[in-house]
Amino acid sequence: MPDRDRGRAWTLLIDGAPQSHVDLDDPSYLSFEYQRRLGHVIDLVAPPGKPVQVVHLGGGAFTLARYVAATRPRSTQQVVERDAALVQLVRRELPLDPNARIRVRSVDAREGLAKVPDGWADLVIADVFSGARTPAHLTSGEFLTDVRRVVNAGGLYAANLADGPPLAHLRGQIATAAGVFPELALIADPTVLRGKRFGNAVLIASALPLPVPELTRRAASDPHPARVEHGKALRDFTGGATPVTDAAAVASPAPPPSVFR
Repeated sequence: MPDRDRGRAWTLLIDGAPQSHVDLDDPSYLSFEYQRRLGHVIDLVAPPGKPVQVVHLGGGAFTLARYVAATRPRSTQQVVERDAALVQLVRRELPLDPNARIRVRSVDAREGLAKVPDGWADLVIADVFSGARTPAHLTSGEFLTDVRRVVNAGGLYAANLADGPPLAHLRGQIATAAGVFPELALIADPTVLRGKRFGNAVLIASALPLPVPELTRRAASDPHPARVEHGKALRDFTGGATPVTDAAAVASPAPPPSVFR
């Protein structure tokens, strides 16, 4: 659907759920709240402008891949998007810059991740939804163990998670990531963290300390301010949730119909 406020901007909806927003004239523009938060992670994964190697699990309209290409020229990116028909639609209607080093694979996210060499990525971004739910096999410790294999020693993992009260899915995802990565942070709207409404949260993980002060400053200055939780506060928020395994994994909860009205 065209964005009436921006000349060559479009929103991608899948099964009625908004998935991506793209401005072809300004690919550095991020409209969705969660994409702005992932943009902060992209900005801080390396010094400004430095090319990076990124794996995107979930393509949508390639919004974040376009953002990386615009803000970090000469970056090398792999996009894993299972929906081949969606990839063809986006390539036709919202074409990528032919000079951008973006390779797209139409396979399942875990299958595509398994083909990435050890330590290849500076950043792995997971933004995978089947309709409006994250598939179960992308919520487990086994999945995150393969993510850690792909991320280099100083690299980051960032995931877009969606949940609502009582936030059992979100707490379980934090506990699962804590079993694989020693350093975690969570960016979310305070009302989501308090369990007042359904919404998105961005989970960030690394083997090394995260740039929490700068993430906090950027998240607080967004048009829709967010809070950053880490350390003891994040452990307390997890509330004793147990890590998810492949055997017990379930898809993230479906959002209530009111979310997209």
